[in-house]
Amino acid sequence: MLITFLNHQWKSFWRSRNKNGSIAAQLVLGFFILYFLGIAISIGLFMSQFLEQMFPGQNSLHSFNGLILYYFAFDFVMRFQLQELPTLSIIPYLHLKVTKNQIIKFLNVKALFSAFNLWPFFIFFPFCFIKILPAYGGFATLMFIVSILSLTFFNNYLVLYLKRKSISNMYYTAGGLIVIAAFAAMEYYKIISIMAGSNFVFQGIAKYPYLALGFTLAGALIFFVNTGYLRRNLYIEELSTAPEKKVSTDYAFLNRFGKVGELAALELKLILRHKRPRTAVIMGFFFLFYGFVFYKEKPIADDSFGQMMFGAIFMTGISIIIYGQFMFAWQSAHFDGLLVNKINFKDYIKAKFLLFTIACTIVTLLASFYGFLSPKLLLLHLAAYLYNIGFGTVVVLYLATLNYKRLDITKSASFSYQGTGATQWLLMFLYALMPILIYLPFSILNKPYIGLIAVSLFGLIMLIMRGFWVDYITKRFEKQRYKIAEGFRE
Repeated sequence: MLITFLNHQWKSFWRSRNKNGSIAAQLVLGFFILYFLGIAISIGLFMSQFLEQMFPGQNSLHSFNGLILYYFAFDFVMRFQLQELPTLSIIPYLHLKVTKNQIIKFLNVKALFSAFNLWPFFIFFPFCFIKILPAYGGFATLMFIVSILSLTFFNNYLVLYLKRKSISNMYYTAGGLIVIAAFAAMEYYKIISIMAGSNFVFQGIAKYPYLALGFTLAGALIFFVNTGYLRRNLYIEELSTAPEKKVSTDYAFLNRFGKVGELAALELKLILRHKRPRTAVIMGFFFLFYGFVFYKEKPIADDSFGQMMFGAIFMTGISIIIYGQFMFAWQSAHFDGLLVNKINFKDYIKAKFLLFTIACTIVTLLASFYGFLSPKLLLLHLAAYLYNIGFGTVVVLYLATLNYKRLDITKSASFSYQGTGATQWLLMFLYALMPILIYLPFSILNKPYIGLIAVSLFGLIMLIMRGFWVDYITKRFEKQRYKIAEGFRE
């Protein structure tokens, strides 16, 4: 049955309307995987030298022990953003003689084929054989490997479980992000030390190797919890059949924009009335806490804005990245109606730009509390804000015209997690690279503030040219609209 499922998945991929885009995305994703794989191999082979440089005067075994849990904490955060849910269209199988256990086994096995599960082999295992084996002995080394594999297994299935739960109830996601932000803040202000805790745990494993089985039990537990959740919710229908609340709020502040404001108001109502777009936007506010990860004392003191640029672009533009890349797909259910209604497409595109600008402005103002860490961060956020509303909005809307995949915003079924996987998040990395490239020459010349001005001017110029970009994307949308509509009907 496993081979049958794989065969069906293969045929589904090659017969998809988005085949060309999927192949291109997979090639880009494969490049990134190979790149990071090379880095992981280098780190693993030269771990001793890296540890001596990073922690001079400290025993490399203690440094290694301290980094293990720190790595898996970071691994959890990255998985939550980038790891895709293993999906399988269950509708064709539920009326056939295919048991739930067979479908669940396929999904669980498929979940193991993630690049995140490869990195620990190359990062940690060489050091285990080179340093830990002579120091602690063969059995302790084996249990170190068991604990690392168990933590990898634990993170893999914990992220999948939380993602599936967050589809039906976003409070799981919100709670998880708050916990992560709290730990990041406590680590930042030196209230706790993850490295010290990790060193304590793995020193204990070196002394009492059987303690490593605690991680194995935790991994097994989350696996069975995840499997139980799949077994209980392997259905087409939503978990909840509660009626949606109707919202008829009028947004008076948008009236001044005329027809554009009216279309923007309709979009806001769509967001508030439906779980999926509403969740996508609300999630952006929780990512504001990522500043505690990106903003460290030394880069701030050294005016190393290049190191913090990605974080600033990510936080101030997250609503654009999450919601905007599927801008037309959110309206896929009534897209045909939009095409036949008396709607000026130019006003339609302007409404999108207006929404992006409002959302980005609100998020940037909320992120101003980082000014308490350093006023320099306010300048960084201003540059990122101008870049996002000037250049980011254009890039995201252009890429939205290339998306022909339908989204059902009225449902949140357990196997639908469209729009938040690795392929989509590649967009964020690609357009976050541009301001870093603009800033880099000025950083080399030791002119960090001139670099910020350059990024700001680039965004401002793009903002001034918004009329041109509205016309360009409108023409692009008019050219693509029938192909988009055809894709949305599938």
